[in-house]
Amino acid sequence: MDLFKTLQTLTETPGPSGQEAGIAMVIMEMWRPLADEVREDRIGNIVAVKRGKGDGPRPRLLLAAHMDEIALMVRQIVAYPSEKEGAEDEQAHGFLRVSRVGGVDLRHLYGQQIVVHGQRNLPGVIAALPTHMLPPDRGDKPYDLDELVADVGLPLGELRNLVSVGDFITFRQPLRRLLNNRVSGKALDNRASVAAVTVALDYLQKREHSWDVIAVATVQEETRLLGAFTSGYAEQPDLAVAIDVTFGKGPGAKESHLFELDGGPTLGLGPNVHPGIHEALKSAAETLEMTVHVEPHARASGTDAFGLQVARAGIPTGLVSIPLRYMHTMVETAALRDVRRAGRLLGEFAAQLDADFLEKTARKMMEAD
Repeated sequence: MDLFKTLQTLTETPGPSGQEAGIAMVIMEMWRPLADEVREDRIGNIVAVKRGKGDGPRPRLLLAAHMDEIALMVRQIVAYPSEKEGAEDEQAHGFLRVSRVGGVDLRHLYGQQIVVHGQRNLPGVIAALPTHMLPPDRGDKPYDLDELVADVGLPLGELRNLVSVGDFITFRQPLRRLLNNRVSGKALDNRASVAAVTVALDYLQKREHSWDVIAVATVQEETRLLGAFTSGYAEQPDLAVAIDVTFGKGPGAKESHLFELDGGPTLGLGPNVHPGIHEALKSAAETLEMTVHVEPHARASGTDAFGLQVARAGIPTGLVSIPLRYMHTMVETAALRDVRRAGRLLGEFAAQLDADFLEKTARKMMEAD
């Protein structure tokens, strides 16, 4: 499996939160050779089932990685000169005012290349007036959303025919190889984790496993954890593990709870994580002689782990994360080895689950008390 090409395909395919159809089809085809069953559910999650050995019914492990990405949305179509000045000329220059979809860092928007997903895909840029043309009280300050426009180069009339308020806008950024086994691009949050789940499914091609493994590429994590809530309810797993990214160390960042790129994945620990699953993931890492790090969460983790944990009567849930620099920007940076390690860890964890795992874990927790 060529991990860079897999990540390149995943990150460069548009899939904003709320309109994941394009990336969903890519993941469906990627997972089809690795699973016994692949389907799309009623809200757009992609579900792949790799059945365990032996007769059913078998216990079920759900691995969830969200496939949506942060994006923008068209909120207004305007002209220059301004329509407020009576300019209804259809040949006037047309521009788009935008809103954020998910946690887009406003400071990184200016100068970005984009694709507006209207009647057809329109390449464009996010731009603003140069500093010396802004009012004096704004000239030395960062741009705010009202000062930025999306420009696709079309006159107002044609723009109105091709674009509607509510159309999504994604960022146009290729995945690049950096030195020292790093890659940089958009949507590594969380396509890196989708790639890790793909590695796990590939790993299990050569390993027997007693449990059914249900891989889910979830929708709308960036906005509402929708896919985690619904897949946790619908698939009725006995255990679940969410896979996401976490904050990587970098210059100027606070050192607490940050993790080195290429230092191995992290294992969540806290109220959002079942301690038995945390220990089992540590055991799997030891089997692989893999370095992992504990990532404490005093409350909910802000990932699909929360949606899974509270689904139905509650699902014992774990959390594996991949260190990522520059999160929620268009130059997110990760180490390829961390992505591969996270996938192998998930595969080994699944392979080590036996029929008595739930009972043994519950008994061990009672003994610890």
